[in-house]
Amino acid sequence: MNELLTPAAAPSVATQAGAALGKRNLIFVGLMGAGKSVIGRMVAQALGIPFIDTDAEIEKVSRMTIAELFAAYGESEFRALEMRVIGRLLKGGPRVISTGGGAFINDNTRNLIKENGISIWLKADLDVLWERVSKRDNRPLLKTENPQKTLETLMNQRYPIYAEADLTVYSGNVRKEVMVGNVLSAVVGLIQKGDAP
Repeated sequence: MNELLTPAAAPSVATQAGAALGKRNLIFVGLMGAGKSVIGRMVAQALGIPFIDTDAEIEKVSRMTIAELFAAYGESEFRALEMRVIGRLLKGGPRVISTGGGAFINDNTRNLIKENGISIWLKADLDVLWERVSKRDNRPLLKTENPQKTLETLMNQRYPIYAEADLTVYSGNVRKEVMVGNVLSAVVGLIQKGDAP
């Protein structure tokens, strides 16, 4: 008689995702407010690997906040620094890396990410993003007359590029644990389909 596998005997989705990832990095991309840092940190905990937020890393190496860097040097200089930091971070692995909203938009940074890991886009609707980002005043790109309209413009410009990510997971108003499970399942699914980069 065959014994049924109990849930405890079956490998967890985190174990499967970890095995699927191997030594590669898992890189979160998407707009501000999509949950890249929060979900990324929780996914890293589930996988038992390090988590790095590139914005925090940039602030550490430059000893300036992202807003100060934008104000002092402008966006193009910031993107060049961001690319160098991400390039360095991608050399180690496996780790979960959360990138700033504009990182994947830069052609060179996007190519680095594609070559050195599995990218995952946390895709969210405008109302969800606005509800999340309007609570804090630390977004340099939203310091405009109509920040919600600016956010919508960024969505229209960036979503076709984010769509180049290896995986897309919807970021809605669900519990964080559900999002983490969705991300881990997406990683397992990508590998099982044989679509891994």
